[in-house]
Amino acid sequence: QVQLVESGGGLVQAGGSLRLSCAASGSIFSANTMGWYRQAPGKQRELVAAITTGSATNYAGSVKGRFTISRDNAKNTVYLQMNSLKLEDTAVYYCNAPFDSRGRLVKFSWGQGTQVTVSS
Repeated sequence: QVQLVESGGGLVQAGGSLRLSCAASGSIFSANTMGWYRQAPGKQRELVAAITTGSATNYAGSVKGRFTISRDNAKNTVYLQMNSLKLEDTAVYYCNAPFDSRGRLVKFSWGQGTQVTVSS
């Protein structure tokens, strides 16, 4: 069973930056597309960035140009560099392996997530 541990969240002012990390246990990490999701209060969890096994990336329109997803298969870790943060980026951020590009179904149990709070 793969376990996912997210870290790196915190409180940051609008316009600032954070780098999130997600460490995955298990040797199948490198065989999966990985994604970063977020869930704001009262909203559904949404896929904001994904990276394939070949490191091709895709982003939600709301974060394109500001967020960068990357992966280090040797460390079983996926990262999310978040720049030019906005108030609306406030959410709990999770990583997981989506079954498809819509990301509605995922392969692993959810981790605890990491809280990102953007203040004005």
